[in-house]
Parts: sequence; structure tokens; C-alpha cells
Amino acid sequence: MDTLLKETVNLAVNSRYPGMNLEGRKQIENILVRKDFSKGELLVAEGQISQNIVLVGKGMIRQFYYKNGKDVTEHFSYEGCIAMCIESLLKQEPTRLMMEALEDGTIYLLNHHKLMLLAEVSWEVNMFYRKVLEHSLITSQVKADSWRFETARERYNNLMQTQPEVIKRASLSHIASYLLMTPETLSRVRSGVL
Repeated sequence: MDTLLKETVNLAVNSRYPGMNLEGRKQIENILVRKDFSKGELLVAEGQISQNIVLVGKGMIRQFYYKNGKDVTEHFSYEGCIAMCIESLLKQEPTRLMMEALEDGTIYLLNHHKLMLLAEVSWEVNMFYRKVLEHSLITSQVKADSWRFETARERYNNLMQTQPEVIKRASLSHIASYLLMTPETLSRVRSGVL
């Protein structure tokens, strides 16, 4: 029995749909595919068509893209988090959003097609999927609002409060790009100058 699988499913499900029954959780477990990865490995490459929702079992990954030749971090995910290239997954078009391992670790791939087949016959799985999509939409809106309305210091403080694991484990250059600031600005924010 893959203990990490059960722990990962419980963490991921509890973060989106804590009321999901044991049968629904087992149905999700049964279609997950384990993938171990190494630090620096690209889990989803630019131009690839995404087929999976990713549940992070162990390690940290980031989603990023290139804009004007610069690497911009979109999201960080670690144990119990769910990650996906949602536009590519739903439209079945090549993605510009890549997924990179920041540490050695393990993910579980939840094939979207298999999930949709399961969601047709299981109300619990359908609700879980709905909650995953709702969370993704809310997260995108909150991030967009943060970029529009918050100062650099407020963005950094929010990250420290809501995702302290990112502050502990991600590089400063990735954190800076995630917060839409230069590494120099991040250093000034961290030292209290800004």
C-alpha cells in the first residue's frame, strides 16, 4: 500500500472538499498515477497539451512562463497542493505555463479524461472536481487583485501569512518573480526598507 498516496489524497481532498466520503476518495486513489521527479525536472513543458491534474505528494513545484524573455513564477505547490495548467487541460491546446520541480519529490497524476468519466457516475467525485475548479478560479482572482491593489510589502506579507512554506523553501528569485518584483525590491522589502 502506498501510504504517501493515501496521505496525498486526504490532504488534497481536505483542502477542497473535506466532506468527501471514503468511497469517493478511494475512487480518486484508484486512477492516480505516481511519478517521482528530480529537482530541476520539467514536469510540463511549454507547448505540451496538459492531460492531468497534479496532486503533490512530496516536494515543491512551481508553474511559470516566459514574458519578454523573463521567467515569471505563477504558482507554487507543495505537499497536499493541487496544480494544473487549466487552460490547456480544458481546451486541449498547447500550454505556455510550465511546471518545474524545485525539489526532488513525488506527484500523483489525475488524468482529466478518467476523472470526467468518474465524475459522470459519482456525485462525490463530481463535487470534488467542481471544488478544485472553484478554488482555482478564486486563487486566480485573488492573485490578480493582489497585483492590482497591493504594495510590494503587502504582497510579501500576504505570502508569508498564507504560504510560509514558499518563503522557507523557494529561491528568492522565484519568490520575487511570483510577487512581480525584482530581486532587489524583494531584498528591500525583506530588510524593512520598503
